[in-house]
Amino acid sequence: MILRRFFIFVFLLFSSVLHAQDENVFLEDKTELLRNEMSFGAILHSNGWGIDVRRCRNKTAYNKHLYEIEIVGMNNPKEYKTTNPYYDNEGSYILGKLNSLLLVRTGTGFQKIIYSKGERGGLEVRMCYSAGISWGFVKPVYLDILKSTNFIAKEIVVEKYDPEKHTVDNILGKASFTNGLNELKINPGGYAKFGFNFEFASSDTEIRAIETGVCLDGFFKPIPIMAFIENKPYFLSFYVNILWGKKW
Repeated sequence: MILRRFFIFVFLLFSSVLHAQDENVFLEDKTELLRNEMSFGAILHSNGWGIDVRRCRNKTAYNKHLYEIEIVGMNNPKEYKTTNPYYDNEGSYILGKLNSLLLVRTGTGFQKIIYSKGERGGLEVRMCYSAGISWGFVKPVYLDILKSTNFIAKEIVVEKYDPEKHTVDNILGKASFTNGLNELKINPGGYAKFGFNFEFASSDTEIRAIETGVCLDGFFKPIPIMAFIENKPYFLSFYVNILWGKKW
């Protein structure tokens, strides 16, 4: 009987200690919890680069709800720069590129804290995932083309790239980016992203973080970026995002 009471007492004491520890952790998190975050990021991914703006709000001490806007350039892995071999000091261009593609991602997601700063000596590790709409802005590529007006005279004109007419012999370089803006088309699609965020700021009110992960953009039909190859309706990219911001 005494032994049974002893075990009951130990059990209750152990439970009360655990409960007190949980309350202390909760109180510590509660006193230090800053519910809002705003950050800006520079993105380098396997198919280009970009920037983003992110707004987070704490749902609990370990879970955050986020909203994000990202602007990224998306290239085809088959792209490579070249120059005209017959003329010196001319600009470079991408042989076979029909259109340039800019993605504007607008979405929402969540971050879950896996390890807090106290557990990892000043490094907070978060798992993050998001999804939303991927707006594909497609603009045709214009080039500087060398054309013959007669047997001797030649002139440089700006023309939209046509793989049937333009070759390494008459392409001098890429024309100004403003050419073709009036022909801009929008292809709506979607994206899904998953990654890990490593936050290492020394101040509790600042954000200094590196995020790395994978993102998939998908569209209803292939986007014609390159000539002579099969263009696909999706883009898979691996990214690194360097973030700066504030908490309050």
